[in-house]
Amino acid sequence: MHQVGTQRKPIIARSGNGPAFVALVVANVALAFGPMFVRLADTGPVAAAFWRMTLALPLVAAMAWMTRARGGTRTRPSARMLWLLAGAGIAFAADLGSWHIGIVRTTLANATLFGNAATFIFPLWGFLVARAWPSRGQALALLLAAGGAALLMGRSYQLDPGHLVGDLLCVLAGVLYAVYFVLMADARATMAPLPALAWSSLAALPPLLAFSLLLGERVMPGNWTPLLGLALCSQVIGQGCMTYALGRLSPLAIGLALLVQPVVAGVVGWLLFGERLGAPDLIGVAMVAAALVLVRREPGPARAATPAANGVREEVA
Repeated sequence: MHQVGTQRKPIIARSGNGPAFVALVVANVALAFGPMFVRLADTGPVAAAFWRMTLALPLVAAMAWMTRARGGTRTRPSARMLWLLAGAGIAFAADLGSWHIGIVRTTLANATLFGNAATFIFPLWGFLVARAWPSRGQALALLLAAGGAALLMGRSYQLDPGHLVGDLLCVLAGVLYAVYFVLMADARATMAPLPALAWSSLAALPPLLAFSLLLGERVMPGNWTPLLGLALCSQVIGQGCMTYALGRLSPLAIGLALLVQPVVAGVVGWLLFGERLGAPDLIGVAMVAAALVLVRREPGPARAATPAANGVREEVA
């Protein structure tokens, strides 16, 4: 893990960072398969979230240790950083808990689109931190994304009374996901992605287990396959790539790319669970794609991390 010295330089996070943008798309495609594994798991939904984190943590921790060893330093995180990562872990646990319960109470398209309310919250936070209005291209991308999201709702996104509780839980998860993004983006200003992910994952385990037990869920699975798929696909690949991208791309790029998830989840729901997509959904896919092309070409607002009290942090790989 690398520590930033006293000399700090401002840096602009641009959405034109090719490897980070690829990682961002990979992250969102991988994360989109998470609801499928939650549905297939024979544990409770919050318990599935607990196992997602628990099974992935040894691999994430090992990769973080290897990254740290290559850097040639054993510097421990500061007290502020530990509190920041603990807060991120708790926010992520609350996000996963509410989202996983919502997944089993509504459609995959509903759950994924509502659960990605951070699509709009995180970019707005980025513009607030940058004290800047979006450019015309960025504003157009946001409008296209908003229109595409509305169309993606389609028949499967209508607020059916039977899905209302699940929809509201997924909206809450989306808000908590944005909180997690804000805290992790700040942590990523001075910490490499894998150590940051390992610490925040560790902090998420106790609240997830406690919440699962309080709900009286089945915790021990009879079939480990869906949980292993959830841990590898969602946590190791999905969240790992997302954490990498958080240190390199603008909040606008991060936020709009989240809309890849409902597109993929809608297709999965269609193919596996009979949740068919209509013409409005397909038009919405095209609008989301156009928004991603626009944001890929636009420079983002200032950093994807909040400025520290003593200045803007330098990017650390």
